[in-house]
Amino acid sequence: MAGYKIRQVETLHEGWRRLLKLTVEMPDGRTMAREVLNSADAAAVLPYDPEQRKVILVRQFRAPVMHVEGQPSLLEAVAGLLDEDEPEACAKREAMEEAGLRLRDLERVVTAWSTPGITTERLHLFLAPYASADRVEEGGGLAEEHEDIEVLEIGLNEVITMLEQGAITDMKTLVLIQALQLRHPELFGKV
Repeated sequence: MAGYKIRQVETLHEGWRRLLKLTVEMPDGRTMAREVLNSADAAAVLPYDPEQRKVILVRQFRAPVMHVEGQPSLLEAVAGLLDEDEPEACAKREAMEEAGLRLRDLERVVTAWSTPGITTERLHLFLAPYASADRVEEGGGLAEEHEDIEVLEIGLNEVITMLEQGAITDMKTLVLIQALQLRHPELFGKV
């Protein structure tokens, strides 16, 4: 794919995120325009309790989901944008803010592009064991960020049923649940 060059970058909108217009020169000399959502990287974590065989997921308002499906919320893994910190620190901070959960050990799964055709955002995905003693706060998100987060602790068998029924539709959450299955299959035996 050699020969592509970005010739111009224009800012179309500056807000919570920045919308850019990239003028790209193709190998044959023609140009094309692409709108790109310029975003910071994000971290997501799937906390799991190996003793109780449960995971923590959150449900929160998502404007795009409501716009397309009419549903105001989405069930997903704990996640947030990096605030000039490392992905591990972000995952731990978001686990405390969103789920009231103190995480110690993180297991890196992958760093992947969330939607490479439209955004610069990369997702740093983690798994993290926890115990009931690690649930030290209520969670629910930050009021100043307009977060109204419901924290759900769900049994692994129920999560797999939800996955099979298509009830979990967030891509990062699907990847993390499947990573948990692949890396820790012993958790998914009969309870």
